[in-house]
Amino acid sequence: MEGEGFWEDYASATQVVAEAARLRDRLAGFEKAEKDLDDLQVHWELLRAERAEEGQAEYVDFEQELRSVLSEIERVEAEALLGGEHDDQPAVVTIHSGAGGTEACDWTKMLFRMYALWAPRENLQLTVTDERPGEVTGLQTVTFVLRGPHAYGYMKVESGVHRLVRISPFDAAKRRHTTFAAVDAIPELPESDDIVLNEADLKIDVFRSSGAGGQHVNKTSSAVRLTHLPTGIVVSCQNERSQFQNRDVALRQLKSRLYALMLAEHKERIEDLRGEQTDIAWGNQVRSYVLHPYQLVKDLRSGYETSAAQRVLDGELTPLIWAGLRYQREQRQSS
Repeated sequence: MEGEGFWEDYASATQVVAEAARLRDRLAGFEKAEKDLDDLQVHWELLRAERAEEGQAEYVDFEQELRSVLSEIERVEAEALLGGEHDDQPAVVTIHSGAGGTEACDWTKMLFRMYALWAPRENLQLTVTDERPGEVTGLQTVTFVLRGPHAYGYMKVESGVHRLVRISPFDAAKRRHTTFAAVDAIPELPESDDIVLNEADLKIDVFRSSGAGGQHVNKTSSAVRLTHLPTGIVVSCQNERSQFQNRDVALRQLKSRLYALMLAEHKERIEDLRGEQTDIAWGNQVRSYVLHPYQLVKDLRSGYETSAAQRVLDGELTPLIWAGLRYQREQRQSS
């Protein structure tokens, strides 16, 4: 950054400055955890000298401090696992309802609510770009972008099929139902990544927005749907104010999806991608959320589980994501 001519290439310089800021934040987190751990050691020695016992105020304070420091260390460890090429990029996330009609659409809405409540806890900004409501309630599909520290690095752990087991509120007989929804997370490409699209391969549809938004949404055909004909990938955007803005957002998302598909298929050119690809997002079941006859959330990859199912659905998702990052590290080391 101190080199001569650093700011001559403004776009490149901006990326370097942002990367330096991320590294400083990561180092600051490590240094704070190290200092707090030293302070905790001093506190423990004082408790031993004073012969403090469990239940006493001083001991309770120490236990709270211990939990806080352990959480700091766990975060430092998790952030150290975020070394992927696009882990600090924004994440484009789509949730698809599975088979099951109203029940599946309600589960999709519950998952979206979980991420919407979790995002502010991690200083992430969530912006909905497209949503398709269910016929009765809930959402058939919803797409949103998360921007902020480690957005894609965290959300890549969430990709896959999520299963819900509960007594359905839509079943008059009060029977237990099993429902599925799929989460698909990809990194939003920076402007510098050069993905060239052939206009002849694109089908562009314009339609009226279906979500909330007042007179503009109700009276103008500003929503845009792009279909990439060779692969069958479809992206939509309807939440911007103009057709041009919606098309721009949809085009960025399409490029990101094609890039992710190229990596998954080990291809170097878009032209090499052929055939129906829409099922790639579903993958394998990754997590179960059981609300009846007991409460349990279990990640089927890392083995992490918690009985605080409602708290997870209310946004306490970070421990599951951290466990998922550790699992991914173990898989890389064993391969």
